[in-house]
Amino acid sequence: MISQLSAQDSQFLYVQGGDVLTHVMSINLYDPSTAPGGAVRFKEIVRHVASRCHTSPVFRRKLHRLPLDLDHPYWVEDADFDVEAHISHVRLPKPGDWRQFCILAARHFARPMNMGRPLWDIYVVEGLDRIPGVAPGSYALLQRFHHSAIDGASGSYALIALCDKDAHGTPAVQPGAGAAELGVVPAPATVVTRALASNLTSPVKMLNALMKLSPALVAAAKKRLAEPAGPGRHGVPVTRFNHRVSPHRMFAAAEFQLVELGRLRRRVDGATINDVILAICGGALRRYLLDHRDLPRDTLVAVSPINARPRDGDDAVSGNDLSAMTVELGTDIVDPVARLQAIRNHTREAKEAKAGLGARLLTDLTRHIPGATLAGVARLVTNERIARNQANLIITNVPGSQFPLYMNGARLTHQFGMGPVTHGLGLFIAAHSYNGIVSFCITADRQLVPDVDVLVRCLEESFSELKKSRRVSANTVNTRTLKRTAPPSRKVRS
Repeated sequence: MISQLSAQDSQFLYVQGGDVLTHVMSINLYDPSTAPGGAVRFKEIVRHVASRCHTSPVFRRKLHRLPLDLDHPYWVEDADFDVEAHISHVRLPKPGDWRQFCILAARHFARPMNMGRPLWDIYVVEGLDRIPGVAPGSYALLQRFHHSAIDGASGSYALIALCDKDAHGTPAVQPGAGAAELGVVPAPATVVTRALASNLTSPVKMLNALMKLSPALVAAAKKRLAEPAGPGRHGVPVTRFNHRVSPHRMFAAAEFQLVELGRLRRRVDGATINDVILAICGGALRRYLLDHRDLPRDTLVAVSPINARPRDGDDAVSGNDLSAMTVELGTDIVDPVARLQAIRNHTREAKEAKAGLGARLLTDLTRHIPGATLAGVARLVTNERIARNQANLIITNVPGSQFPLYMNGARLTHQFGMGPVTHGLGLFIAAHSYNGIVSFCITADRQLVPDVDVLVRCLEESFSELKKSRRVSANTVNTRTLKRTAPPSRKVRS
């Protein structure tokens, strides 16, 4: 069976190059005290992963890329697949504390993946005994996937497929789930035929997509013209996050109780937990930029990826099915409740297909761009001068399992994640939820955000500020009266 990457999958390959890497990484900490004998050996981890590689095609297929990207690549089975080539281990260097672990994770994430074999690997890290809140003897699995192979939904499935429901080894997913054809190398005649068809029919398909969306485009244009311009709105401001990235990355995280975020959403009628996450990030970024005397008058804007799979769809399918919306984070608003209300209003419009129209249009149109053309377009769009005019950073909400997971009998206690940064978008915040905890995980370019620990502190302060605030009804707060009026800047921290 021939299996070709979609245009959306292929974009993550075309964008990659130089200092821009487009893989993601899940960081999972395990407590082996629940395992038989209270310990887990490296060879047992390798054996367990090997026994679950059938659960998703991601684990056993690799890329077959065409010369000059004449058409999108194909997935083919790796005839020389060896699970041991994908798993390695190391001991955390001294002092072995949280800061050292974050440095190790960031350095591993910054290394390019081997693109000649299945696009995943696992790095087992031992020696975490000096990390606060982590049980003695715990170890971490740093699990990377290339974004061309998975999105948030399929990536979460691939992770859970390696896990168990209990310490006795009951699989978290059905043993036969996720089985799929891995793909075969297409014949040269097939490649030529498909490439010609793609290039010849693409203009017609793009025109059809535009015609289908034209009523929505006209409606959106009328709405934009009818709305009065908001005070101080001059587009996306350029911040310290919106320049070229280096080869180096930073990682840090802050954890909050999911039930607490649930309580905070009641501060504003109709707000969701995702709105609360965005509001906490907005407050943190305001504090951080004030700290550096670099807060722009206009609000920062985030790109927020959206899972476009149907609710009854199959998350086990590999690849990407994403849309996105841009969200104003209210960094120009002093009051935390007013900021949450402004975000709720903005996301509500996006969900009604108003603010999200441009992203959906771009997603639909790129499905019909030929491989070579899309490769050029993808690299152009991620140029820092173009990317920084669209948004300041990426914020994504990744729901996870709300019951404990196990692997080799060891209990999964903490879950974090890292995502790709690109030129013009040097900051990525992922909110991972697992077993009642939401981890705000920061991936940043080291030159653009060298003091990532300060940003973590700002997240904690933003959370506390919103927690101390009072609930308001839907129409109580007038956000226009609570805009920033040049508050005093705090001193820059070294």
